[in-house]
Amino acid sequence: MMRTSSRAKGFTLVELLVVIAIIGVLVGLLLPAVQAAREAARRMSCSNNFKQIGLAIHNYHAAYKQLPVHGGGTQGTHAGRHESGRRGNNRLERSALVALTPFFEQQALWEQISNPFQTTDSSGNVRTYNAMGPWPGMPLSAHLNWGNYDPWLTNIPTLRCPSDPGIGLPATGRTNYAMCTGDSCDTGFGGALNRMTGATQKGGTPPMYQRVRASQRGAFMVQLDSKFRDVLDGLSNTIFAGEILTDLGDRDKRTHLADNQVSNILNMGGNLACRQSLDPERPQFWSQTPSPNRLTGSGEERRGMKWASLLPIYTQMLTILPPNAELCGNNFYYSIAVAPPSSRHQGGVHVLMGDGAVKFVTDSIEAGDSGRGQVGVHAQHTDPDSVPGSESPYGLWGALGTRASKETIEDF
Repeated sequence: MMRTSSRAKGFTLVELLVVIAIIGVLVGLLLPAVQAAREAARRMSCSNNFKQIGLAIHNYHAAYKQLPVHGGGTQGTHAGRHESGRRGNNRLERSALVALTPFFEQQALWEQISNPFQTTDSSGNVRTYNAMGPWPGMPLSAHLNWGNYDPWLTNIPTLRCPSDPGIGLPATGRTNYAMCTGDSCDTGFGGALNRMTGATQKGGTPPMYQRVRASQRGAFMVQLDSKFRDVLDGLSNTIFAGEILTDLGDRDKRTHLADNQVSNILNMGGNLACRQSLDPERPQFWSQTPSPNRLTGSGEERRGMKWASLLPIYTQMLTILPPNAELCGNNFYYSIAVAPPSSRHQGGVHVLMGDGAVKFVTDSIEAGDSGRGQVGVHAQHTDPDSVPGSESPYGLWGALGTRASKETIEDF
């Protein structure tokens, strides 16, 4: 008679542990691939948004024969800084992104902006904002007290890069895309026109209008008209806009402005004056007690936090320091700031060229001598080689940011 085995079939504990270990290794190998695939999809979406903005710029130019003004809008009537601009006007501080809204499928939002807007203030009174909206830099507390101006508080999907996790308060309305104003930050806050009358400012030594013309070397000139024909270096050789991060409240050097208290930002060495305040153990962040510099701006006065405002911290990028370098400036409001583009993509940022092409620029792009003084005619410029009309001191990167400096651009 044959015997049958009574031994139960199954896994031993050792075999089970081996299988679990193999699964763990496979998951560990798979997760980075999944994360990379997700980031690739986010990066593609980010690039597609930029292409929409590029198309909007071209359609705007076709309709109005010029680029949208970065620093346009309505004038004030009061000598104070913003008093008249809370409801009555925006004091020529409106970003170019506002005028582009109907050209990237935000016609309903544009209708709210271009017409009187009714709202209710904190006391329950019905208030009316004038057409073209109030001061774009209104703090959140003012929105609450005077009644929310919804257009400035809107987060527009086309202006957001999915790779940036920043969301919600204390920002009013975030943007991850900023206009390129060149390779010199003098007068980046505005200044060509009087915010109360719109008249050309001819006072000062040198005159403010002259300073603006000398330093605003990008495709977009703050408060001044610009056209494709002004881009003498060629649309395909000139950056029109760049990608920026929005702040997460973590002292990131790319999103929180450091105040240059060492030297004038325009002078030789001024671009790099804030680097001594970086955390030596975490060089992507400012130190806990940044010295000799200090961090400036409230929680909502950070990179990309107000899409409707012209200020450099919100909607401008410059080709002075290379991508993902630090923000460094002189004070906050009406500040001049070295404001490079930035992103959470690995190794670089997207930029929008004048011909509508979107390109990825690495952090290691050739950027000349970052210690050179900026081009301009301000009395505090000390670099004898950075005279108006000269080639950019900042190499290929600086050349890409200027519209008419006649630099030779190769291998880009």
